[in-house]
Amino acid sequence: MKRVFGLATALLLVGNVFVAARSADQPVLLHQVQPLPKSLDPNFEFRKTKLYLMTEDAPQVKQNSKGKARSGDFTSSKALNTAQAASITFERQYRLFGAVTKLDQRQRFGNYFAFFWRVKQPADVTIRLEYRQEKLHAHVQAQEVAYPDVRGAQKTEFKVIGDDYFDGGRVIAWRCLLINGGRIVAENRSFLWE
Repeated sequence: MKRVFGLATALLLVGNVFVAARSADQPVLLHQVQPLPKSLDPNFEFRKTKLYLMTEDAPQVKQNSKGKARSGDFTSSKALNTAQAASITFERQYRLFGAVTKLDQRQRFGNYFAFFWRVKQPADVTIRLEYRQEKLHAHVQAQEVAYPDVRGAQKTEFKVIGDDYFDGGRVIAWRCLLINGGRIVAENRSFLWE
């Protein structure tokens, strides 16, 4: 009996640690965005950015007169080759996996951001995404995630999806910041950010 109780207690503790670790990676929506001083540091850097906009309209591959798939356009005027078309189709299926009803699917439409960044020395880092949406014009919103005592390569994902996306519109301008000690140490921004 003591052995079963000990095992159950151990599983409960491991489960709590796992839940705490997962919730720490979830972005927190800021109610007010405070400007911070900028002091760029070469020990902090953004490596890569992955952006994805998933709209209600599924991408369509155009067919040529012989019935074969050819480069189509996916909700834009750019022509894509079949490898790009397959990649975009896969990303959409990945994001919609498990969304059975139309309401479930509606809650997954919107903007997805993935930032790959690196810290060369151990530091307490906060990563913040500041963004503007098309229906909210100049109003700046922000989400952030705190990483205590982090070092090395990291990946952080942000989402503006569901009701936030439908009420505010798509994200038209953004900037992502690495913050250490109350100052901006690295920055990555879209072309339209002022």
